[in-house]
Amino acid sequence: MSTDPYSDIIDLPHHVSTVHPQMPMRGRAAQFSPFAALVGYEDVIDETARRTTPERKLSEDGKAELDRRMGVVAAHLGDKPVVTVEYFVPDSRKDGGEYRFKTGAAEKILPGRRVVVVDGESIRMDRIVGLTGELFEGEF
Repeated sequence: MSTDPYSDIIDLPHHVSTVHPQMPMRGRAAQFSPFAALVGYEDVIDETARRTTPERKLSEDGKAELDRRMGVVAAHLGDKPVVTVEYFVPDSRKDGGEYRFKTGAAEKILPGRRVVVVDGESIRMDRIVGLTGELFEGEF
């Protein structure tokens, strides 16, 4: 007699059901694919890897120049001057954000709300870091 506890069944043929069809290998593997020991871990890794840009602060001279340019735009609002505004958009989930550019017709300046409207988009004045356009060409 053998000491192997499975010696009586080890040489028997593999059972194949006559009632139930065999599951394809792909289906058997798919049973285990949804399992994730750390749900959300990949999202955390992706969020950590996502880069943001720190907000830069304008110097006093930069602020004065931006105010002067806003005044020029305000004086020409009736002509709907085309301007390009560079502004900061803070990230809602982490420190920093991104800088965006909006080019279009300057429609309104709302000093009470501290907002500039360019092509229907309201941009907070305290987020603007640059203002360019044909109005300012040839000034310097």
